[in-house]
Amino acid sequence: MIIGTAGHIDHGKTTLVRALTGVDTDRLKEEKARGISIELGYAYTPLANGEVLGFIDVPGHERLLHTMVAGACGIDFALLVVAADDGVMPQTREHVAILELLGVARGAVALTKIDRVERQRLDEVAAQVKGLLGPTALKEAPLFALDATAADHPGTTALRDHLHQMAAQTRSRPDQGLFRLAVDRVFTLAGHGTVVTGTVFAGQVRTGETVAIMPAGLTARVRSLHAQNRAADFGRAGERCALNLAGVDKSAISRGDWLADPRALAPSTRIDVLLTLLADSGAHLTSWAPLHVHLGTTHRLAHVVPLQSPCPGGESARVQLVFDTPMCALPGDRFIVRDAQGRHTLGGGRVLDPFAPARRRRSLERLGFLAALERMLAGEGITPLLQQARFGVPISELVRLTGCPPDRLPLPTAALTIAAGSEHWVLLPARWQALRASALSALQHFHADVPDEPGPDVGRLRRIALPAMPAALWRALVDELARERLVVLSGAWLHLPEHAVTLSASDETLARKLQPLIAAGGFDPPWVRELAARVHEPEERVREVLRKQVTQGGVYQVVRDLFYDRERIAELAEIVGAATREHGGLNAARFRDTLGTGRKRAIQILEFFDRVGYTRRVRDAHVLRPDSAWRSTSGPATGPAAATPSGVSSAVSARR
Repeated sequence: MIIGTAGHIDHGKTTLVRALTGVDTDRLKEEKARGISIELGYAYTPLANGEVLGFIDVPGHERLLHTMVAGACGIDFALLVVAADDGVMPQTREHVAILELLGVARGAVALTKIDRVERQRLDEVAAQVKGLLGPTALKEAPLFALDATAADHPGTTALRDHLHQMAAQTRSRPDQGLFRLAVDRVFTLAGHGTVVTGTVFAGQVRTGETVAIMPAGLTARVRSLHAQNRAADFGRAGERCALNLAGVDKSAISRGDWLADPRALAPSTRIDVLLTLLADSGAHLTSWAPLHVHLGTTHRLAHVVPLQSPCPGGESARVQLVFDTPMCALPGDRFIVRDAQGRHTLGGGRVLDPFAPARRRRSLERLGFLAALERMLAGEGITPLLQQARFGVPISELVRLTGCPPDRLPLPTAALTIAAGSEHWVLLPARWQALRASALSALQHFHADVPDEPGPDVGRLRRIALPAMPAALWRALVDELARERLVVLSGAWLHLPEHAVTLSASDETLARKLQPLIAAGGFDPPWVRELAARVHEPEERVREVLRKQVTQGGVYQVVRDLFYDRERIAELAEIVGAATREHGGLNAARFRDTLGTGRKRAIQILEFFDRVGYTRRVRDAHVLRPDSAWRSTSGPATGPAAATPSGVSSAVSARR
């Protein structure tokens, strides 16, 4: 268990910790000279069961409140210290408000300096404290009247026994999540190098593991560690840990950073939160109002963007916090906000989405997603998220939203996991079936509108049916429909099975005449008018037969009235793939020189590959899509074998 002190300056917090543990937490010369705490202090005392009880002693001065919040962010138990002669003071009230906002629900009260007051005054102060704590989660906290200058004072002894008893009854925090430690101190130890200390918020860390330093994104190896002031092989959630890091300089880390599993955190400058203003704060937050935000051990300035109606004192509302520099957080993390001058605590709340968007942040879909996150934090699991997400949620995003490793995500039993490109998506079966139905319906309407067309390419159908659907997930859906023969892939074109084109005997005869003429043209085949002249048929008749052949996959129409043999298209795809992999992209001039054709023809071919989803244009170059490859109807794929314009590899499995 970790205990954090709270209370007004000069009420005896440090003296009390020394009486309880025998450790003087004021380690700085300035602290000893001035007789006040300036920095966080740490003390440990062994328990009868072999465990260690940790103390974090915080400063009480109003100008050092940011330090107090950094110390209180990870505690299990609050020790509120109130001097009997002064009674409840401004920082007493502010510290209690902060403990309430941080969700600290267990604690005790120490009435110090009782040797300086009469019994009547002691009763008055006790009544003040009870009144202060009455509306809070600490209303049942026991009160101990004591003289902290005497370690054997009956009140001090009773408090010590109570704290030890509470520690013995405290269950260890769950440590199955991904490791996160909020850094509150960094120093260099002779012969060891960089040492970082902090409270472990989640998970475990072991000697030899690599941790990420966030939000900078650096990495370091854990050379050795101490947990609760003892040498250990691992540290876990709820413990104070000191990590000796290799591969990083002291100057690269500071208070406010996180040490974490590399999968746990990602930096962001926009965080959506549920903000609660204190009833007596008198604050009226307007759009873009500046606030000091304290989250974990981090202290940053942010601007407020309301996501709903204004939030009156004592109530909660969703807002977006916009930071100038990147932050790291997880849903459920608690925070404190103070006014623009950093003098008064206005409120606090919980993080909802640490990766908030800059656009459409008030849309119905977005607000529904935030409501689902609130339900998740209330204990309903990730089902509300999946119910809200039309296209499901990537596994990597669920990991960052829950803090759980992929193999421990609490997925609903019926959830589907779809492999799409390099990512896996989780969807509810009803959502996946609705997406399938939308794709089939759009294709059916396409055939009804343009019955003479062979069908749309993969990218075009996505733009028609589900333009907001992630491309890789869309390709996985098309591939599944193709495997089930619900759609047919003819070259790069999609069509329903019943939208089949058959060639009559006369069509077959004409096609056999046209095919060798097109193939003989190589990379510069004849136009329809030239073909018509050679076979002595009307242009419209030639055009009709070639369109039927497109549907059957025999030829490809690069532009109107220009058809290429499928083998030549496969060769061109190989040339494009090799050139883009070698040079990072392919422009029209280089492609023209490679083919020995004109610039216009080179552009037409490149735009064809863009259109069918094999490449995409980036400024003046054409680059391969990361999950794309070319697959002819008569041969294997060329290029990256992960996917094709006519389908991608995907796996669909039900979570059991």
